[in-house]
Amino acid sequence: MVKYFLGHSVLRSSWDQVFAAFWQRYPNPYSKHVLTEDIVHREVTPDQKLLSRRLLTKTNRMPRWAERLFPANVAHSVYILEDSIVDPQNQTMTTFTWNINHARLMVVEERCVYCVNSDNSGWTEICREAWVSSSLFGVSRAVQEFGLARFKSNVTKTMKGFEYILAKLQGEAPSKTLVETAKEAKEKAKETALAATEKAKDLANKAATKQQQQQQQFV
Repeated sequence: MVKYFLGHSVLRSSWDQVFAAFWQRYPNPYSKHVLTEDIVHREVTPDQKLLSRRLLTKTNRMPRWAERLFPANVAHSVYILEDSIVDPQNQTMTTFTWNINHARLMVVEERCVYCVNSDNSGWTEICREAWVSSSLFGVSRAVQEFGLARFKSNVTKTMKGFEYILAKLQGEAPSKTLVETAKEAKEKAKETALAATEKAKDLANKAATKQQQQQQQFV
C-alpha cells in the first residue's frame, strides 16, 4: 500500500520570477535540512526545453523506533535525484524527485508542476503530488505515516523558503524567519514584563506613601 498526497499552492510572483528563484532556493533560513546540491546533467532539447538533473543531500533523521531497526553506522543523510523539464514557451516546469538510498526503509517520490495561475497571470500555481512507500515487513504502515507527515512539514518549509528567496530577488525585505519572530516576541515579552514590574513598584510606592500619610493624620 502506498500513501498518496495531492496539494495545490500559489506563489504571488510571475512564472519567470519563480523559475529564476527555483535555481537559487538554497540556502535559505528554512532549508537547513538541505546540505548540498549539484547539477549532474543539463541540456537544451531541439524543441527548446531545458532538461536538468540535480543531486541533493538532505538530513534524514529517523524516528527513535526506526533507529532500533538499523545499525548505528547507517548514514543519516539521504541522497535525492531531481529531474526537471522546463518549457519556456508554454511557461511550465515539471520536476520529479526520489531518494536513491534508504529505499528499503522508505521511498518518497514527488512530482511538481509549476504553471501560470489561471485566475491571475502574475501568479504561479504549483500542483504537487507525492507517493510514500515502504517495504519493511510489519512496520511499513507506520513508516509511511511518518514519511507522509514529514513530507507535509517539508512542503511548508519549501514554500516559506521560496517566498523568502522571491522577496530577496525582487528587492523586498524578506519576511522574518520563525527564529527571528520568536526572538522579537521574547524581547517584547521582556520589555512588557519589565514595564509591568516598574509600574507595580510605582503603585506600591504610592500606596505605601498614602498609607504613611493616613497614619500621620491619626497620630
